Amino acid sequence: TDLRPLDILSEVVPAGGLARGMRVFQVQGVRGFQLAASRPRALGFPASRLFIHCDRFPEEFSIIVTLRVPSVPAKRNEYIFTLMGEESPSVLVGLRYAPNKLHFLFWSQEHTDGWQTRVTFPNVSLSDNQWHTLILAVSGQSFSLTVDCSVPKDVVVETPFPASLSVKRASFYLGNRRRRKGVFTGLLRQLVLLPGADATPRICTAMNFKVATLSVPPILQDLPAKPVSNEVLKSPYETDTKVTLGSRPPCSKQEKAQFWFDASRRGLYLCNGSAWISMLEVKQKLDYVEEYQNLVTNSETMGVEVFTIPKVGLFAATANRYTPPGSAIYKWTDGKFVPYQNIPTYQAQSWKYFTIGKKIFLAVANFEQNDRGQESSVIYKWSRRKEKFVAYQRITTHSARDWEAFVIEGEAFLAVVNHREGNNHNIDSVIYRWNPKTGLFETNQTIPTSGAYDWEFFTIGPYSFLAVANTFNGTSTNIYSHIYIWLSGSFQLFQSILTFGAADWEVFRIGDRVFLAVANSHSYDSGTPAPSNFYAINSSIYELNVTAQMFVKFQDLLTYSALDWEFFSVGDDSFLVVANSFDGFTFSVNSIIYRWQGYEGFVAAHHLPTVGCRDWEAFHTAEGSYLLYSSAKEPLSKVLKLKTT
Repeated sequence: TDLRPLDILSEVVPAGGLARGMRVFQVQGVRGFQLAASRPRALGFPASRLFIHCDRFPEEFSIIVTLRVPSVPAKRNEYIFTLMGEESPSVLVGLRYAPNKLHFLFWSQEHTDGWQTRVTFPNVSLSDNQWHTLILAVSGQSFSLTVDCSVPKDVVVETPFPASLSVKRASFYLGNRRRRKGVFTGLLRQLVLLPGADATPRICTAMNFKVATLSVPPILQDLPAKPVSNEVLKSPYETDTKVTLGSRPPCSKQEKAQFWFDASRRGLYLCNGSAWISMLEVKQKLDYVEEYQNLVTNSETMGVEVFTIPKVGLFAATANRYTPPGSAIYKWTDGKFVPYQNIPTYQAQSWKYFTIGKKIFLAVANFEQNDRGQESSVIYKWSRRKEKFVAYQRITTHSARDWEAFVIEGEAFLAVVNHREGNNHNIDSVIYRWNPKTGLFETNQTIPTSGAYDWEFFTIGPYSFLAVANTFNGTSTNIYSHIYIWLSGSFQLFQSILTFGAADWEVFRIGDRVFLAVANSHSYDSGTPAPSNFYAINSSIYELNVTAQMFVKFQDLLTYSALDWEFFSVGDDSFLVVANSFDGFTFSVNSIIYRWQGYEGFVAAHHLPTVGCRDWEAFHTAEGSYLLYSSAKEPLSKVLKLKTT
């Protein structure tokens, strides 16, 4: 048996050029073909060009594919390749991708009376805009799929692959089944048939398993052709570079090499795979802060969430104390927040905006029971038809204070802080996992907490962390708050830090340094003499010590019943603003903006008059940068504009 690799992809590419309906794109430093749906037959060739000495498809073989799949709509199937008879609409051999599934198709005349056999590999998630290499090994009734050299998925079926499948007068078709419907919309880099062998040992020796190579067309190889004499070197490929406008978008491996233009800063930034790097920017300096808008709210506001719905606009959701009228969502219109939607809530404490795929959600933490005596918090889903948020899922909670949404290893999670149940503050808070089959959040893990106020999720390198702000255990606020690390499928205790009525954690980065700030609200212990002032206490900033593998105290700042920290930047400068709510005598207390000054740490720069300040949110628009603060003591929140030079 001739065991040489049969490069299906290279057969479609004519020497020195591209077939009609093919374009070359470079994404994440790797090149691949994009296929057009307009001329599917142009992306085909006779099987006899591969099977020169024998017109039978091999009985045992491997198929190696390297591809990049965009988001595939539900119920849509896309063909990676097919082998079809000249005068038959049936697929002799084919590979087809559907959301979270991969189907291998083959025709077996002698075993199934002429019906096609489909071998399905479930839970194959490829549509993440990343490169992946698949190895499908076939031998008789055994079918094995390896994705990125991970653990193989094995399937045994009743009907074996035929021992004698004729390919006479048959043709291969790249990315289609000879029709426009079902054309592959991603990028293809490698498509190789290896007769008589499992290709896994040959492929899984590379450093980068996702783009491991057995045979790739020359035009897709990493080194461009050397120019002749003085000829200008021309790139034979395109890149899918795009420029994003508006507020700061995420920057991860998926966005690598993309640009972001921030009109408010007049800056152009490049994503390096983890952070936005300034390419061209007019460096701004914060000069002063001015009052911009008095936002009249339904009632006192316990928390505020600012978010952007793509192609719809910028919004702010306020968590209001009383029902009726409940809480409100405001839309940024003509440079101001205007009322957009009212939602019934029950002493709402906070909102959390998050997305799962194309689904958009907004979760509210309700502190009190509803009209029917039920204690629950609600997840709302954005209706594109109604352009409103509609109730989606109710979850039983206990005096909920906060929601935190995050993704670990491609799975979506939602964590709720349960503050107390009756008079018992020492209860479980819950982490829910999104079930894509039911479309609902289901309990995944419970974590004991004490009168907790806040969750904060963050990542450091490959590790995921979740910090809880424990506030009161029934007798004292001087208790430990905890940081958990994700290991072996669950959160496990990483570090405990003594806090004093902790109300908020805020993680932020300055350069390569990672910080974690806690807002301490008050110091009380029933077993010790009362201090002169419960509320004038230090809040602390901790820094990650990589050598010690723990957070160590970096700086103490005197605060007055601090309830929130918010980190933001202006130009090259970094800032922290604290929500001071009560000094022991009055709720009219200055909240402070601290400026990062390197060796000095954070130094007070601006004193902002606030009343019962509960929450800060920083946001940007095309017109500039702003801070929004919510008041827990009056039905009035304020938008402040950052004036720069």
